[in-house]
Amino acid sequence: MYIKHSKFKNTGILFEVLVKRITADTLSGSNSAAIKILKKYFVNTELGKEYKLYETVFKAKNIGEGKANAIITTVVEASQKLNRTKLRKEKYNLIKELKEHYNVDDLFRTKLYDYKAQAALYTLFEVYATEKATDPNQIIDNKVTLLEHLTQASVKRKEVKDDVIEEFKSYDKDLRTLTYRIMLEKFNDKYSDLSSRQKHILKEFIESVDSTSHLKEFYNSEVKYIQEKLSAEIKKTNNEAVKIKLQEVSKLIVELDKRCTVKSDHLVDLLQYHNLLDELTVANG
Repeated sequence: MYIKHSKFKNTGILFEVLVKRITADTLSGSNSAAIKILKKYFVNTELGKEYKLYETVFKAKNIGEGKANAIITTVVEASQKLNRTKLRKEKYNLIKELKEHYNVDDLFRTKLYDYKAQAALYTLFEVYATEKATDPNQIIDNKVTLLEHLTQASVKRKEVKDDVIEEFKSYDKDLRTLTYRIMLEKFNDKYSDLSSRQKHILKEFIESVDSTSHLKEFYNSEVKYIQEKLSAEIKKTNNEAVKIKLQEVSKLIVELDKRCTVKSDHLVDLLQYHNLLDELTVANG
């Protein structure tokens, strides 16, 4: 499932649109209906509570990545405690009341500050509020957007991806299975033809998401298999260049110790190791 952004439901944007309308009405000497609407929907309401979360994020600028991560985690957790039914109803009624006084399409045509980051925060709130399985890549993309906005610096997507994958491990089996399936799709984009052993590896990872100990045992058994095959190829070859390559690859492939947790990257590693093994075996004749 992919969550679509809606500026008509984005609390940060709704507040900003109302403030801009109040300013425009005041400068033109008109009585502003937006003042009453803002007070009605943002004071002692669920909408007001959610706006405080937006405000917490967008007040912070040029901060470190650690603090930025903490802010995002805190507001997402707080958003999950909001009454979603009340929130939806308040947003619906707010838009309905705006339509009675203004051309809503014109209101939302105004240039909005931090639009991309506001859309990212809205999407994160919605993703974490839904009980349906969503695309982890959408979470990663939106977290990267917010982190870059808060830190005013580029962020390594891989590190964010690792954090999200780790987070998904605490979720139910369906969500974690989806995570591995997405990793699988990414791998298939790069390597179109999978060997029977690679397909077996994918099957094990998907079916064993509930058993960390089994996954680690399976991963280590595959590492041993690859190392044994490499050793056999090293003994067999007379080509010095191929022998050096085989030895280098053998050093890279290590078993996981007791403290290590199996991550989605380990799945990709195993598939790539098998690709390398097949390529070097062919080269070795």
